[in-house]
Amino acid sequence: MIVQQILTSKGNDNVVTVSPDLSITEVAKILTQNRIGGVVVSSGGDTAEGILSERDIVRALANRGPDIMQENANALMTRDPTCCQRRDTADQVLRKMTDGRFRHMPVVEDGKLIGIVTIGDVVKARLNELSMERDALEGMIAGH
Repeated sequence: MIVQQILTSKGNDNVVTVSPDLSITEVAKILTQNRIGGVVVSSGGDTAEGILSERDIVRALANRGPDIMQENANALMTRDPTCCQRRDTADQVLRKMTDGRFRHMPVVEDGKLIGIVTIGDVVKARLNELSMERDALEGMIAGH
């Protein structure tokens, strides 16, 4: 399975982005309202300058206290996030996420943000793929 298939299966190609100068308080509200765990930080909404997750916010709160809520997204974001392309495989994406210990990956083509995949998206896609393979094997064994 490739990233394009994962994006298609999600059905929603909208990527939630925030401006680098948006406060962490506002970012947290956006995460909550959209029921997501991370946002792409982008000045114009079409590039991936950074990524900011719930984990980033929680870690900053634990290390520096509640004053971080007044800081801007660019203060906490991971700059130059690891990205993938439509043609990358689910296994490639999963390996990058596992090795880098992150859960959200922007999908970029020709420098432009076109989507985002999460570890949940990739795991779901792989499980569906394995289920289809299992069904095919069972069918072959049963002689269908």
